[in-house]
Amino acid sequence: MIDHVPDPRAALDRLLTDKGIDYARLSQVIGRNPAYIQQYIKRGSPRRLAEQDRTRIAAYLGVSEALLGGPVQRVATPARMRGPGMILVPKLAIGASAGAGASVESEPVEGEVAFDPKWLRDLGADPRALSIIRVEGDSMAPTLNDGDDILVDGGDAAARLRDGIYVLRMDDVLMVKRIARAPGPGRISVISDNPHYRSWDDLPMTSVQLVGRVVWTGRRVR
Repeated sequence: MIDHVPDPRAALDRLLTDKGIDYARLSQVIGRNPAYIQQYIKRGSPRRLAEQDRTRIAAYLGVSEALLGGPVQRVATPARMRGPGMILVPKLAIGASAGAGASVESEPVEGEVAFDPKWLRDLGADPRALSIIRVEGDSMAPTLNDGDDILVDGGDAAARLRDGIYVLRMDDVLMVKRIARAPGPGRISVISDNPHYRSWDDLPMTSVQLVGRVVWTGRRVR
């Protein structure tokens, strides 16, 4: 499902006012001339932000790209109700790599799992943006193991960023990693819990796309 938020110029102008950031400063952040953002907001030139500029601005301001005119990309189609009062969460036929990574071209649904809505509320999760995917690899062991199912809240991503485990895309690869905020605005660390695997320290937020926060894991008995 892809939607668009109307009037991204007004949204950006309001964000800058609320955060006390002037147009020239934001233009500098994205490597543009000092008048670039003012011209975009006040004159409509350019008509829309370039994707790279939009990604950088969203990361710098800590908001979703959807607020700036980008698509809303959910981890899955919204969960739906199943009587009596259960919520069906889609299970995707893909894996989020906890090892070296695997490219993902699409996100087909292979089934649905029923959850109690009260239990989901207690998790603080948004039922409309939940999905289940499989962990592949062992770079997040012992926290997450190969084959574990994880419940991902696609409504809890960059706009509400805090330390925790997230599904993310980096270099067009879907991964599950631990995220920690690094010193400085718009900086994060991407961490593998297994010390035998690589972690990335002090990255710009623009280098990753946060898909959603991991709020629960289910493990098979072997």
